[in-house]
Amino acid sequence: MSSDPDWHTITIRIPFASAKHALIAMQAIQVDAELQPHAVKRTLSVEEDVLIATFDTLTVRLARLTVNSFLENVDLVVRTLQEFGPQADHRPS
Repeated sequence: MSSDPDWHTITIRIPFASAKHALIAMQAIQVDAELQPHAVKRTLSVEEDVLIATFDTLTVRLARLTVNSFLENVDLVVRTLQEFGPQADHRPS
């Protein structure tokens, strides 16, 4: 898709404290589908402790809006992990 000149591609790499936290972030964000799937394609993956998000959008405006929304979601996940992450890692099984 990124070879199509009508699409705009943005890739964001976000490091986390651990691979587990990067995976948790990906899984939490992945459940929400894009609101305009015909105009926005999102790919999420994890490499070690880095969450990688690639967005292909039909317009620059959609790229800005999509990335802004994504970063707000990442911020929420990061704050949640900071608040509950250490306790969650030490709960009895």
